[in-house]
Amino acid sequence: MNNDQGILFPEALTREIKDRFHYVDRDMNGRERLFFDNAGGSFRLKSAVERFAQIDALPDCPERIHEMSRLLQKVQADGTADVRTILNAQGGSVYASLTASGGMFDMVRAVAENIPGTNMVTTTLEHPSSFDALTLYAQRLDKELRVAKSNPVTGGVDVADIVGLIDQDTTLLSVIYASNISGAKLDIQEIVKQARAIKPDIYIVVDAVQHAPHGLIDLQKTPVDGINIAPYKFFGCRGSGMSWLSDRAARLPHHKLAAKNVDFWDLGSSAPAQFGVVTEIVNYVCWIGSQFTGSADRRELFVCGIERIELHERALLARMLNGSDGRSGLRHLDGIKVFLDYEDLTKRDLILAIGIDNLEHAQAVREYEKRGVIVYERVSSSLYSKRMLESFDLEGAIRVSPLHCNSVADVDRFLHITRQISLAMSVEAS
Repeated sequence: MNNDQGILFPEALTREIKDRFHYVDRDMNGRERLFFDNAGGSFRLKSAVERFAQIDALPDCPERIHEMSRLLQKVQADGTADVRTILNAQGGSVYASLTASGGMFDMVRAVAENIPGTNMVTTTLEHPSSFDALTLYAQRLDKELRVAKSNPVTGGVDVADIVGLIDQDTTLLSVIYASNISGAKLDIQEIVKQARAIKPDIYIVVDAVQHAPHGLIDLQKTPVDGINIAPYKFFGCRGSGMSWLSDRAARLPHHKLAAKNVDFWDLGSSAPAQFGVVTEIVNYVCWIGSQFTGSADRRELFVCGIERIELHERALLARMLNGSDGRSGLRHLDGIKVFLDYEDLTKRDLILAIGIDNLEHAQAVREYEKRGVIVYERVSSSLYSKRMLESFDLEGAIRVSPLHCNSVADVDRFLHITRQISLAMSVEAS
């Protein structure tokens, strides 16, 4: 399934999908708004929030033998299995941490401290949780940190620029699945293939936090050693990060209670409610899949659901860029710049970086909010943005990140408001 302009959900299904989330069309005070900042934390599934509250309210300890404890054990086991469903992971260990960033630091540390080599490889587009972790351990262990440059045309990083830095002395390769500024997807499958052709036993970790809600991950096709996701960016709740480690990575020395199995990574008691959230996320994606396939297999339903999400989001992205029904898209609006624009939308998640003439990016965010739209400024003064923006020779951008539960009407409203702001700035400047 690879429609280059995407395929929208049927309108009736979009209405059902919207109804399964909190605050899609209005904020908690009942005010109408467009929330287009899902890259910073997505809309919450009602079922996930309800399940979290239900399980978290239980005082029972899952390490007991009575009925409610056994229920909590099952919730955690089901959630662990569903992390594997999301990733198509076999073997290895699932690790629940307080944040996905914490999980990334722990995975990087285990590899960096225990695997021989003189260098580590990453890209300039990494989230600080991975980039700073590699920087820290490269300095601490006297290893060279090699950083692949970004491509300002594609908005991503070229495979050749990454694998060209790998040699027989590379300890670790760390790559992000998709840029959280441009939305550009890196070709993880080809990166893994070529990296292992150079050094078959290289350790590879992947930051999938931004990409996981938007597209398919299949570890059987991309055999890495560590990967993390964040439920709060995947229709779930804040307060946990979920990581998976390969068998060999899970057995590396790491912080753990001495009596626990060698491949066990959780420290102390995990929160079963967070595993319940993961199951509700997978239930939901499988429900979407069930609208398009008669399969009863959970992974197949999930694959179908996430692929349909990706297609709907691609159709929304195409409409935002190109317009429709007589309405100009961002590519054709006077006074609007689409940064890091790329024609092949199959290489993009639903994230846009734009600028408005005569308007500083943070002020643009305020202008949008006045008109009931929430977006986010990416500016070089931010520790989360500086390195990536500078690699693209940008001082800043307005990040626009809708979600699959948004509709064409939402996109059209956003385009109308963007045009209003641009016209107002043009008049003011003249």
